[in-house]
Amino acid sequence: MSAHRRKTTTRRRPPSRRRRLVRTLLVTTCALAVMAGGGAWYLYRDLAAGIGSSRALEGAEKSKFGDTNILLIGLDSRRDQNGEKLPEEVLDQLHAGSSDIGGYNANTLILLHVPGDGSRAKAFSVPRDDFVDIPGHGKDKIKKAYGLAKARKEGQLAAAGVKDSRQLEREGREAGRAAQIATVRAFLGVPVDHFAELNLAGFHHLADALGGVPVCLNKAVKDRYSGADFPAGPQTLDGRQSLAFVRQRHGLDGGDLDRTKRQQAFLAGATKKLNSAGTFTDPVKLVKLIDAAKQDVVTDRGWDLLAFVKQAKSLSGGRVQFTTLPVERFGRNLGEDINVVDDMKIKRLIAEQIGPKASASPGASSAPASEPGAPGSAPAAREASPPPASSPSPKDGGGIPCVD
Repeated sequence: MSAHRRKTTTRRRPPSRRRRLVRTLLVTTCALAVMAGGGAWYLYRDLAAGIGSSRALEGAEKSKFGDTNILLIGLDSRRDQNGEKLPEEVLDQLHAGSSDIGGYNANTLILLHVPGDGSRAKAFSVPRDDFVDIPGHGKDKIKKAYGLAKARKEGQLAAAGVKDSRQLEREGREAGRAAQIATVRAFLGVPVDHFAELNLAGFHHLADALGGVPVCLNKAVKDRYSGADFPAGPQTLDGRQSLAFVRQRHGLDGGDLDRTKRQQAFLAGATKKLNSAGTFTDPVKLVKLIDAAKQDVVTDRGWDLLAFVKQAKSLSGGRVQFTTLPVERFGRNLGEDINVVDDMKIKRLIAEQIGPKASASPGASSAPASEPGAPGSAPAAREASPPPASSPSPKDGGGIPCVD
């Protein structure tokens, strides 16, 4: 009997090893499950730590009633976050020209209003050449607020003996962001709760990370300046094409005003792709998106960006109403083309659209009214009159607006 038991025990040893293997696999599987469950949190922490966080909004007034106003800033900069020139091969791919072109102009300014009650979001494009009051500077094109403040801050630091180029760039950009936000806030008369800043390369990287961005054109276009060369109809653009799409203004009837519609359409297409591409369930796509954000995006410190991106589902499928703010007429100031605007009219429009939060105060229009040719002088009106506040064409390109 004992021999039989010894035999039986001997025969049972392999199953015991198998049980240990199975147990090990079960433990490993459980560990992987726990890791998968915490993966979103890890990736979020990685994202939050990697994106440049700015203090430009610290202490600023916030929206009420659960509403959120987000300012999207697109810089026409050919430099990276540290102020280094982008590599020539990157500039060639972007069809963006020299690193010395563009400076730090905010060529894209879109205020996105997300109501706290879950109703339809609204986005307002501010034309880059609107002639407005820039706090601490006087009247100038709204796009210049960033670069002017950046240069002034760097000059002050240099005069104080600061020589570290990265410190100069970092603090100069912080001053630029604060000035750009303050200028838009004063112009529109509403709080800015959050902001996101993107440079030229950011459009390229974002589109590639999403696997292309869907857009729709009413007619074929070809422009040697931006590199735009697209047929009519719905299509998906890669990174290089996306940058050309949002930069084109030559060959468009409305010039810069038509370019703002391109930027709106790109935003709508990117949001649609973000929600339809399974980004949050595909680790590879999510990591690519995070890497793209780390390279090119700066946001305000403390903004729960992941929560907002998930909320973006409510912003897709045509649920955002886009408006380009009105221009009264075109003019000239100090040899530059400008858009003459009525700031009181714009404040009223914003207040009517997003609630009684616009604090329009009595004051003169942004249209200059002094001696022609002097700083801040009245620009000479052209014959052409710009269109009123407008939205992209209602023609549908598979859930995104078709534009010229």
